[in-house]
Amino acid sequence: MQKLAVLGFLVVATIFESVGDAVVRMGLGQHSLLPRILLFAGGAALLFGYGLSLNLAPLPFGRVVGLYIALLFVIWQIINFLAFRSLPTLPILLGGALIIAGGGIVTFWQR
Repeated sequence: MQKLAVLGFLVVATIFESVGDAVVRMGLGQHSLLPRILLFAGGAALLFGYGLSLNLAPLPFGRVVGLYIALLFVIWQIINFLAFRSLPTLPILLGGALIIAGGGIVTFWQR
């Protein structure tokens, strides 16, 4: 059950971080002040939620950082496609495979 809780915190954190970054990027593209401020404020709130979620995970950060980075790569590619309609290129997919493999080694290698 604790493993599911940790995974849940990590998934929430990666979604908040990826969406928060995308919202800030959208704000940078705005020329009108009010939409820019609203997008920046929304992005800041989401990024705060990311930091809070990640630090509430019931394991030391050093134990979950590999899984977090691997999840972050996957979630970011999904958000990047949904928000910006950008598909990952072959180098991104190959590098991402290495990120996921490295995250698995960091997380699951018996110490």
